[in-house]
Order: sequence, then C-alpha cells, then structure tokens
Amino acid sequence: MNVRSTFLCLLTGLATPALSQGFAGLGTAADGFDVPQRGTQLTFPSDHGAHPDFRIEWWYLTANLQDKNGQSYGVQWTLFRSALAPGDTPGWQSPQIWMGHAGLTSASAHFSAQRLARGGIGQAGVSTAPFEAWIDDWQMTGTDDLSQLDISASGLEFSYQLSGLADGPLVLQGEAGYSVKSPEGQASYYYSQPHYDIKGTLTLPSGPVVVTGKGWLDREWSSQPLSEDQSGWDWFSLRFDSGDKLMGFVLRGKEVVEDFRSGTWISASGEVTPLRPGAFQAVPLAQAEVAGREIPVQWEVSLPEKGVSVIVEALNSQSWMEVSFAYWEGPVAISGSHSGSGYLEMTGY
Repeated sequence: MNVRSTFLCLLTGLATPALSQGFAGLGTAADGFDVPQRGTQLTFPSDHGAHPDFRIEWWYLTANLQDKNGQSYGVQWTLFRSALAPGDTPGWQSPQIWMGHAGLTSASAHFSAQRLARGGIGQAGVSTAPFEAWIDDWQMTGTDDLSQLDISASGLEFSYQLSGLADGPLVLQGEAGYSVKSPEGQASYYYSQPHYDIKGTLTLPSGPVVVTGKGWLDREWSSQPLSEDQSGWDWFSLRFDSGDKLMGFVLRGKEVVEDFRSGTWISASGEVTPLRPGAFQAVPLAQAEVAGREIPVQWEVSLPEKGVSVIVEALNSQSWMEVSFAYWEGPVAISGSHSGSGYLEMTGY
C-alpha cells in the first residue's frame, strides 16, 4: 500500500474535495471505470503492464541496503498512473497522467524527488516483454517475469543505479490477488515480488556508495480502493532474519469508523498465508515532529498466531517525501521476537 496516485487531485483540480473523502480522493466514486472483481485470475506478463480502464495504478519498489561498513540506507522508486477517463489514446488527448517518486534515506539524511508527465506522448509509460517502466530518464527495466530488474533515478542531490535478482516467486496478496481494503468491500488487485537481492551504487553529496541488500516490489491497481470514511494508511513490509516476511496495513477510519487491518504472511519456505481481518496489529509507541506535524516513528507490531511481537523503528524519523501531496516513507529496523528490516509508509497525517 502507498500514496501512489495522489497526483490525480493535483492535475484535475480536485485536491480539496478529494482530501475530504479519504486520502487524496481514493475514496471517491469510480463511475465509468472498471473495478476489481473477486475471482479474477491475474495473468502474466500482461498484468505487469498498465490497466488504463482502471483509475489508479502503481509500480513501487523499496530496498533496504548496507554499505561495506554496515551503514544502512533505504531507496524508493515509484511510478504512478491515474486516468482522467477510462481507456487510452495516442498523443496529447490521452487521459492518462503519470507521476514518479524517488527517495533515498540514510540515518542522517533523506532526499526525495518527483516527476510529472502526460500519457500518450512517450514521456512516461510501461511496456511488457521485456518489461520497462519509465518517466523521463527514470527507469525500471527487467525480464518478462520481473525476476530481474534494473532501477535508476535521480534528484538534485542524489541518484542511484541498482539491479535486483529475485530468488522466489510472485506473491498474490489477499484472495489470489484480490485485496479487500474496507468493511464496505472496496478492493484492489495487488501482487508483490518481495524476494529481490539488490546491489548497486548510491550517489550522495559526499560521493558514491556501493551497497547491497534486499528489495520488495508492489503492484496494485483499482478505481476506488478506499472507503470515503478512511483518511489514510500505515503500510508495513517487514523482512525477518529468519527468512519469513510480513506485509500488513492499517487503513485508518475517520472519527467513529474503525480502522481496517489486513496483511499477508510469507514463510521462509515460500508458503503464502493471507491474514484474517484484524489479525495484524500495529500500535504507535513514539512520535516525532516531522514537517510541522506529529508522525508515529516507532510502532509495536504483533501477529500472535505467528509468534510475532516486535518493535518497528524508523532509521530516520525525518523521512518526509516533499512532493505534491507529502507523506512519510522510509526504512525501518525490527527488534523483539524477530529481528530484521523493512519499509514503512504513512499517509494522511
């Protein structure tokens, strides 16, 4: 889960009413667009590409990295697509809008950058066989099955070039890729590739840094993934040193509306278990002042049925994405019943 399509509001002049209906308008009506249907079978490699009859979509990679001295870093690369109307046409008449976000985080610094583009003119897009996602000179390219990726992006003070090789299969989130997001039944199609070994180079103001680590790719598309009574989310991708993995999210309800929690357990052997509603628990323990607001940067995360009771803490509490619709996103460290690392995204604060 993430902020992946907030730019729709920016480019259609809907920012104020949209934000009143759930973070960035993701709880607004999906009139005229396709909506996910339970029981639909995802098909690859075609579903690695764009789905222009759905309103919103994203290709999203995070990586937890270390240099030769054991210093930790985090990287984010995201391409978002949002449609002003269903379908696509060539040229400037295309209703597809694209946005890219890139982030790079260390214990002492956080960098972010953004790109905006119109569809239909070649400035941004996604193709399959072989896979390629791009916006301007930012690139994510790879094999048809996404088992190999090359990723690059740059901002005013940073850049990175990374490559990834997956040592496990794709993970279909929810019910075989149908991921419910609210008690009312809003849903998305959602799958992940959480098994990348990553290597490459980060370029910081102090110079280049060679890094290695682990990466996690999320793919999601929908037309109304939130209820109008949900204001934002806290999304966790956690990789334990045991080899097990946990994806969990909390969609925060407004006022008297209860939070909606869900997630997936991925065992070290590769077995995928969707979590029953409410099984995943995440409670904020400590906050920090970030960009003039209070943001929870330390959490207690528990999943009793798997013996998980951990503290999840930000590597850098100031991991604020200074983009059109700002949000918090950064790497985290895990301690307690399990140790490891992961990524956390928080929107709507």
